[in-house]
Amino acid sequence: MKKIQMVDLKGQYEGIKTEVNEAISEILDTSAFINGPHVHAFQNELEEYLDVKHVIPCANGTDALQICMMGFGLQPGDEVITADFTFAATVEVIGLLNLTPVLVDVEPDTFNIDVTAIEKAITPKTKAIVPVHLFGQCANMDEIMSLADKHNLYVIEDNAQAIGGSYYSKDGKKQKAGTIGHVGATSFFPSKNLGCYGDGGAIFTNDDDLAHTIRGIVNHGMYKRYYHDVVGVNSRLDSIQAAVLRAKLPKLDFYNQKRWEAASKYSQAFKDQEHILVPKISCDFDTHENAFDCHVFHQYTLRILNGKRDGLVQHLNNNGVPSGVYYPVPLHRQKAYADERYNEDDFPVTNLLVKEVISLPMHTELDDEQIEFITHLVIDFVNK
Repeated sequence: MKKIQMVDLKGQYEGIKTEVNEAISEILDTSAFINGPHVHAFQNELEEYLDVKHVIPCANGTDALQICMMGFGLQPGDEVITADFTFAATVEVIGLLNLTPVLVDVEPDTFNIDVTAIEKAITPKTKAIVPVHLFGQCANMDEIMSLADKHNLYVIEDNAQAIGGSYYSKDGKKQKAGTIGHVGATSFFPSKNLGCYGDGGAIFTNDDDLAHTIRGIVNHGMYKRYYHDVVGVNSRLDSIQAAVLRAKLPKLDFYNQKRWEAASKYSQAFKDQEHILVPKISCDFDTHENAFDCHVFHQYTLRILNGKRDGLVQHLNNNGVPSGVYYPVPLHRQKAYADERYNEDDFPVTNLLVKEVISLPMHTELDDEQIEFITHLVIDFVNK
């Protein structure tokens, strides 16, 4: 059996090696390292793939989120609602801009932000909602957009973990994750479903005026060299990373299909285990029978219900199987984001999840032998 890895980037590279190497060699020969032809071509190709009017590449996913908030002109003290159970980058940028983060609880089965909790948290100071499409599945965007319309709020989709995924609205409309709100942000960190070989990110929007503002922000606030019309940052996707992403983008649906297949095998193996909860998939398959893109499984995350999660992590590690605990400490308990406004009673689900969740290896190169080995280890341990 091959060595089991959490993410097998080398194995994936073998399938695109010639294309990537040739593109990088071309960039080295032409020295078009910044804003070169590959960056512009990738932007156009991603716009077509997502069916969105504007893609603005940038340096990383964290920058993408910050630039989205800057694009709306949010001011210090404005409140931004987001999920307590997610990676810190989502709330980090709120703090960096001197905005006020408002953390709310998540759903116990999808792990995505709880719409009821959002509604309760809205105040006259609320200006934006940042739903995080956690682990590869969209939050409840029908309800979130309805709330945003009702209260005149911006919606910034944190799409770092769901690139290539789709959202199926109640009215039957299908849209790519990150293109439903007013603006979307994503990361191309190497381990993402669409990852480069360094840092990278992008912003998506159908709003022409917002896109224009953001294009200036990412480039020091310039639309014309040395003329700074807005306060900006230096955040660009370099040509080598764009070349890698161009090689991967045509294969993204295939990569996500492979993840779906691996996740299905995991879930089939665990389906009758009383101490294990498998990921919930929100799609209505009676209506959308081929909706395999409604969860693209950036992570395959279980809940271990009998208090053995930490022991399972060690057991897997002892047997050569990596795993991840995303996330062991909720944001409201992090030293950097602790606030007397938060009450532990407001986060019952998050406080439970941090004790129960474990993510198993998930990537395009997983094979049946590896999945069988992993599932047997998990089942045997939790049933001891």
